[in-house]
Amino acid sequence: MNRCMTFSLLLALPVAVASVNPALAQSRCEDLTKLRLTNATVTSATSFAAGTFKPPIAPYLSRPRGDMPAFCRVAGVARPTSDSEIKFEVWLPASIWNGKYEQVGNGGLAGTIPLPAMAEPLLRGYAVAGTDDGHNAVFTDASWALGHPEKVVDFGYRAVHQTAIQAKAIVQAFYGKDPAQSYFVGCSDGGREALMEGERFPADFHGIIAGAPANDWTHLIFKYVRDEQTLRSAPGKYIPADKLVVLQSATLAACDRLDGVKDGLVENPGQCRFDPAVIQCKDADGPTCLTAAQVEMARSIYGPLRNSRTGALLSPGFSPGAEAIPGNWAVWILGPKAGEPSLQAAIANSSFADLVFEKPTWDFRTPNFDQDVTFADDKLAAILNSTNPDLHAFKERGGKLIQYHGWADSAIPPQESIGYFESAQAANGSTQDFYRLFMVPGMAHCGNGAGASAFGNSVVVPQPDALHDVGMALDEWVVHGVAPDQTIGTGFVDGDPAKDVVMTRLLCPYPQQAHYKGTGDINSAASFSCQAPPDSK
Repeated sequence: MNRCMTFSLLLALPVAVASVNPALAQSRCEDLTKLRLTNATVTSATSFAAGTFKPPIAPYLSRPRGDMPAFCRVAGVARPTSDSEIKFEVWLPASIWNGKYEQVGNGGLAGTIPLPAMAEPLLRGYAVAGTDDGHNAVFTDASWALGHPEKVVDFGYRAVHQTAIQAKAIVQAFYGKDPAQSYFVGCSDGGREALMEGERFPADFHGIIAGAPANDWTHLIFKYVRDEQTLRSAPGKYIPADKLVVLQSATLAACDRLDGVKDGLVENPGQCRFDPAVIQCKDADGPTCLTAAQVEMARSIYGPLRNSRTGALLSPGFSPGAEAIPGNWAVWILGPKAGEPSLQAAIANSSFADLVFEKPTWDFRTPNFDQDVTFADDKLAAILNSTNPDLHAFKERGGKLIQYHGWADSAIPPQESIGYFESAQAANGSTQDFYRLFMVPGMAHCGNGAGASAFGNSVVVPQPDALHDVGMALDEWVVHGVAPDQTIGTGFVDGDPAKDVVMTRLLCPYPQQAHYKGTGDINSAASFSCQAPPDSK
């Protein structure tokens, strides 16, 4: 998997929701350039006939998009401060509007409008919008932040909120009425944005999907740097692809049966106790073992990052069971080759140099993991982190939140989502009436990987109903009050949605997990039931 492919996984992943009660535009598209907005300007408004617009294709898609419907493409820029330049687009179906609005999130450090993620909602009848978060850059580059504190605020939370305000005004002007429901859908940084909206702007959206959120940003980048330091502290710590296969085989041997059946997936890696020392070479290095240096590297990846003085948890470690998935550890944590930077390293190094210390010559070997964490938190946590579990205002407005995270994620530790969910339970009382978390065995960052990792979270695999599609489930919950007590994921041969379906799997709301009933096809969701984990019975 190349970096472009990985970036596509960072994009907000839209949902497939059927259009209902189609509505016609009440205004001429091109007239929207005359619309007067507060602190924003419409820079262009262009009508496209059905099939004439070819949206950008995310590189990992295995098939092109279908013909686009007739729609009005609106571009704008919001300037809430003198140093803000928040670009956004709003796509408005001309005749198939379902009466609803969806906003899609960004990935990494943002820097582009996530146009590929906007195509599927439009095809489903949504008015849809996205933003570049207030700067123009590749997703690993934070140099735009140097000397621009207002742009940091735009990235942290203001751009998404401003886009929601301006886009809804454009929707109202075009159709003559406000959207009946508004949703936000994001993964990775988009998941951070999603939780930020629920915490800070509870009136913006009726429903939110937060996938694999990078919500504890200031601590996550310290975990990235700690693993980079360990990797480069001495020769021989890089774990090549063939050794990752050995490591994954060992973790599956130790942890595969936690759901009652051997199926190549770890249902709940948090219950797995695995030490890579069990496959450490006894003598010389060999193809079926890890050297002592490689064992140390694996332990660093699995291990949490703590404050060395207080013992306080800064960031959980990454989960065992999917180390060799293509594009997973090899791209995110270790780098594609020995000596080449990983995506984590690229994001963290620019974040520290440009966002935290504003010192382009900053060196990853230099941080003090106690003092510098305090400095980063004091400077940026209130702007970038969406870790406030108080969701009372969102709950009281009737908002609904669905969060998901792949257990095989090597970009953002899966336990981060569990930690946030459990803190929200403590802060809000019962979350049953407004908040569900789904942990997905074998799924990598935002999608793909092993297992049944397609459940309406992917632009390439539209699903048939609310049981199989997390976006439809959110809509059902908001509109009809039907909570998603389970969902069904779909898996494909080689993880490729262009190939045949190889399995379906029951996905359960945390803390429940899928457990094999004892009979039936292990590759069928019907053979599993949602149960409390063994240690909670």
